[in-house]
Amino acid sequence: MNKKIDIGIVEKDRQEIANGLSRLLADTYTLYLKTHNFHWNVTGPMFNTLHTMFETQYTELAIAVDDIAERIRALGFAAPGSYAQFAELTSIKEETSTPTAEEMIKQLVKDQETVVRTARSIFPSADKVSDEPTADLLTQRMQIHEKTAWMLRSMIS
Repeated sequence: MNKKIDIGIVEKDRQEIANGLSRLLADTYTLYLKTHNFHWNVTGPMFNTLHTMFETQYTELAIAVDDIAERIRALGFAAPGSYAQFAELTSIKEETSTPTAEEMIKQLVKDQETVVRTARSIFPSADKVSDEPTADLLTQRMQIHEKTAWMLRSMIS
């Protein structure tokens, strides 16, 4: 069986895109973990609203990590899948304390915007070789994270 990948993108370019997607995967997974943590630990008068909102967000992120990892695999590379790899690749700062609800929101706004910047940084590599499936994935991720950041930002007075 021929394992050579011949999708019209040479290996060097596929590797460059996969490296970018690996950073996006690490950011997304770290944001998933942080959002899930905040879902468990949020308190205060907005508890029910935030508890529910955070659940919606981490559920969406769980699906996203699968989509991103599968794109990396389709390009012919192994997706990172360990905490050590994610810690090395991510731009998201982990939270080990239990901040106030408002601080949770502020952190998540910043983190959602960080994921957008990571996704945006991959576009030149995908555009250069007409990698529309990756560009489509990046566009979807950016739309979701920009909207989520806006919704979270709207909760801060």
